Amino acid sequence: MRILIAGLTTRAMAESARRAGRDVLTVDYFGDLDQKRLCENLSLRERGIAYSSKAIVRVVRALAYDAVVYCGGFENHPGLVAELARGGALLGNGPEALRRVRNPRALFPALAAQGFAVPRSVACGEPPPDDGAWLLKPLRSGGGQGIRVWDGRPLSPGHFLQEYVDGVPASAVFVADGERSLVIGWSEQVRGPRGFLYGGNILPLDAPQVAFAEVRAIAECLTREFALRGLNGFDFVLSGARPIVVEVNPRYCASMELVERAAGVSVFELHLAGCRGAVPAAPAAPGSGYWGKAIVYAREVTRVGDTRRWIERGVRDVPHPDDTIGPGEPICTVFAWGPSRTACVERLRVEEETILSEVSRELASP
Repeated sequence: MRILIAGLTTRAMAESARRAGRDVLTVDYFGDLDQKRLCENLSLRERGIAYSSKAIVRVVRALAYDAVVYCGGFENHPGLVAELARGGALLGNGPEALRRVRNPRALFPALAAQGFAVPRSVACGEPPPDDGAWLLKPLRSGGGQGIRVWDGRPLSPGHFLQEYVDGVPASAVFVADGERSLVIGWSEQVRGPRGFLYGGNILPLDAPQVAFAEVRAIAECLTREFALRGLNGFDFVLSGARPIVVEVNPRYCASMELVERAAGVSVFELHLAGCRGAVPAAPAAPGSGYWGKAIVYAREVTRVGDTRRWIERGVRDVPHPDDTIGPGEPICTVFAWGPSRTACVERLRVEEETILSEVSRELASP
């Protein structure tokens, strides 16, 4: 069976699928060096096309595949997911589930009705709040893009306000079969260099067991209420010992790559099992210590040199040799392990600074 994986970036999920021996074809924006070595890939960037889910679908129309899995970005476009499914069996949540679970007016009341903590939210056209601190969020959000502190101006269509919650930003990931769920990991989220931009994860999250029990109950509630299947995740803020859900991501999530590394299991296979209607047994418990990943962002216009050896060093999402990367754009992804959270974070910083130092030397060379 030939499986298409489509989305903004597909390398991590494709790596999991190849680990399980699956035949995959990928369509994404970046088409990075390690992606090209991993499997067949078509990218928008090499065609000079700006990223959009619609552009991905236009490329996909000319391809033959038996089944399709979507990654980040498509959860905001149920109609495009339906179009992807015309070419092969859809492995993941269908359009109707996406419309409901990605709608704050459906998501938060459903969780609150079961006693879970959620932030207050205000939709466009409703009276603005007059107390507290608030975030302005796009309805079609992803990776923290476009989220900012609300400055009091009227909302524009396609946005809503969410009450700011103080605490530790975190995420949980689970596999579901439409009725049952299994939480496979939780992690602390690391912010990027600006605003609320995604910067990486540290797994596991340091939190009390009572919080993990509530996380599992939230996953069960989401699965039953929205008939979720396959791999899913949700972002939350750990406030004291309570997880306060701020967003659900009904597809493969970035932190799942750390679950795979820590537990030695293909999360892609867990995804397929959930889509077949059978939540698998819990994967092997991860070993001791902490696993981390970080996105390295360019601080200025950056030209990379010969990046071919980065892959052997464990770097992922590797740009092609001599690529030019704009300020604030991702250069690559680095990983680290440490016996403590502090050690893991420090090793991540070393890996990040090593990359930035290398590209800085390249930038300075004649």
